[in-house]
Amino acid sequence: MKDSNTSLWRGQERSSWIRLRTLILLRWVAIFGQITAITVAQHTYHVQLELGLCFLAIGVSVMGNLTAILLFPRNKRLSEYENFLMVLFDLLQLSFLLYLTGGLNNPFALLLVGPVTISANVMSTRSTLIIGSVAVVLATLLAQFHMPLRTDLGLVLDIPEVLLFGNWAAIVIAIVFLGAYSHRVSSEVQSMSEALAATHMALAREQKLTDLGGVVAAAAHELGTPLATIKLTSAELIEELDDRPDLKEDAALIREQADRCRDILRDMGRAGKDDLHLRQAPLSTVIHEAAEPHIHRGKLVHFDEGPGEEGDVQQPSILRKPEIIHGLRNLIQNAVDFARSEVWVEAEWTPQRITVSIMDDGRGYPSHVIGRIGDPFMRSRRTETDGQARPEYEGMGLGLFIAKTLLERSGAGLDFANGADPYQTLTDQPDRRGAIVRVTWPRNLVDAQTGDTPVPSGANQHIHA
Repeated sequence: MKDSNTSLWRGQERSSWIRLRTLILLRWVAIFGQITAITVAQHTYHVQLELGLCFLAIGVSVMGNLTAILLFPRNKRLSEYENFLMVLFDLLQLSFLLYLTGGLNNPFALLLVGPVTISANVMSTRSTLIIGSVAVVLATLLAQFHMPLRTDLGLVLDIPEVLLFGNWAAIVIAIVFLGAYSHRVSSEVQSMSEALAATHMALAREQKLTDLGGVVAAAAHELGTPLATIKLTSAELIEELDDRPDLKEDAALIREQADRCRDILRDMGRAGKDDLHLRQAPLSTVIHEAAEPHIHRGKLVHFDEGPGEEGDVQQPSILRKPEIIHGLRNLIQNAVDFARSEVWVEAEWTPQRITVSIMDDGRGYPSHVIGRIGDPFMRSRRTETDGQARPEYEGMGLGLFIAKTLLERSGAGLDFANGADPYQTLTDQPDRRGAIVRVTWPRNLVDAQTGDTPVPSGANQHIHA
């Protein structure tokens, strides 16, 4: 729910809110616990309480729950603002009960941490800070202002001043630590979930492109009937045009071409399902296919493929997986985006491994984030120069995360470095001082001919009726 009264929450919002029934259930548990605590304190330990005011506070929570159950559907999900109001209400109701029952002398004062933890898990940073600040203020007030706990003999139950201060300090520390910890963990889990969803979407898109031949197979099936009709009609024309040799020759040509179209469509249908050439390709072909959308974007892209030490002279043919193509494409895009003028894509192979290195002549990765490259939604500090160089870049790291995830799924390992780093070992070329990423596969995982999952060689076989 957004309106003029909720402009405070127009900033960061989460995409998935908890159900109203979840908070209602938690509130019922709290109500049951509050009634039990008051009853035990009154009848077992003979603590004199303001029962009227205590049950009034509990009754307000009960009425709030019943009203929510009657007015809203079971699947109602709370917005940021509604969530904030619910948690704030629970915090204030608990604080009022604590005021009536001894303030921080009451051991249940530790429950002030509960609403803050819930806020940290389901709400934005701003809302969590407000709830946490209110909780700290209430804890501070309860340490000084509260109704004393008295026994039936009139004895006041107060803890020593030093322990009271200790309770206050423990509650404040718990609010700050647990709130920050819960919010950080929840944010990282959500970021990872969203990034993985983006990764699956990217892979699905690349898979659809790879499987486009399936559409061809469907077209071949659908066109089979009209082609059969053309062939049948041409055969009848041939029989009826014996006295017209010129027209009979044309009808025979129509039948011949209909047969040819049938054979082509059958082969194309097979290609859409099991084309050997779509399932494998030379290493350089896969690299060029991945780089193709970015080679005409104003930067000079160099390609270099060759065997490594003890490598075969013949270039390997690798599995043409969507994960490999899309992952390399993202890495090349990142290099082109940040290069000054040149990008190098180098491939090397040996009997044990296949390596692809992507380098540029830009400024490289920021030194403070190089150990976190591949984390989703990772914000990096931007200078004014960065904004002028590429103002549209938001620095969220999602592209690198997708590339890293997809390539690791194919069995690759990735190494990141800066060419300007004197301790890096990925390249010894002095002109390649920008960002460097090296992708390495065990050859048996991607080699289409001698690997663990070889693709049959030879030409596709025709399908005969």
